[in-house]
Amino acid sequence: MPAIAPSLALSRQAQPVGQAYAACRREITDALLAPRASISPKYFYDRRGSELFEAITRLPEYYLTRTERALMRRHGRAIAEAVGAGRVVIEPGAGSCDKARDLCRRLAATHFVGVDISADYLQGAVARLRAALPGLDARAVGGDITAGLRLPPDIPGQRRLVFYPGSSIGNFDPPQAVALLAQMRALAQGGGALLIGVDLPKPRAVLEAAYDDAAGVTAAFNRNVLAHVNSLIGSDFDPRQWRHRAFFNPVASRIEMHLEALGPQRVRWPGGGRDFAAGERIHTENSYKHPLPAFTALLRQAGFAGTQSWTDARGWYAVVHARA
Repeated sequence: MPAIAPSLALSRQAQPVGQAYAACRREITDALLAPRASISPKYFYDRRGSELFEAITRLPEYYLTRTERALMRRHGRAIAEAVGAGRVVIEPGAGSCDKARDLCRRLAATHFVGVDISADYLQGAVARLRAALPGLDARAVGGDITAGLRLPPDIPGQRRLVFYPGSSIGNFDPPQAVALLAQMRALAQGGGALLIGVDLPKPRAVLEAAYDDAAGVTAAFNRNVLAHVNSLIGSDFDPRQWRHRAFFNPVASRIEMHLEALGPQRVRWPGGGRDFAAGERIHTENSYKHPLPAFTALLRQAGFAGTQSWTDARGWYAVVHARA
């Protein structure tokens, strides 16, 4: 976390079919069968995963959401002036749309397109956004921005603002982050821009507490990915037999999340399976903490220019505006 959500709509109410299902199944099983097993963090987000993530954002240890919100309130006028009014706001990983509501109101946005992995959860959030801002043309779209996102054809191509709060960009290794930012650059089109949240380096104790809270909500969120994978590929993971692990990797400047087998595990799915030894791990997420100069370099590689940033008083978090 902040967990990724610019991905294929794979909630239990919107299961992939046909070729999409085959690709989803292949991606999951290939990663589970690799020498170091992993599950992509995009599979955190079935309905239960989305609900758990919203609960995480309210935890005392999870500084990211409240720091970003305070920063947006403090610098909201300057950000709105930099971005400009009357924008078409596009938010990959929209989730509850709470942050988009405040931004769209401040910008007097004409259109909003929310994209999220949990399509059913997003539909409700967009309905609430329409009720809060009756003049806003708000849509919900299930799609994968990493593979190229198709927006409804009547969404204007001019004055687009891609809004990516929550520092989910940290879930990608640097080369993957550049590729995703390039997709956002293409989505913004000519005259468009990106407004993105970035989690900055900070003390290790603060970081590790944010990803391993005392109440165990993050642990439940991490284990829930196994239940979601069960629903997608027909596997028989028992989430109760896996321990949540989260720690800071200083060499890579990233938090890592893993699931660790409490004992020997024999996991099967139609056509295959894997045996896990006690203590063996499944890598479920990275969350990179980029220094601001390093992140603006990634933006330049992706084709953005003219960046402007705002940070909180402690220098823990940044919101960056970059022109396409």
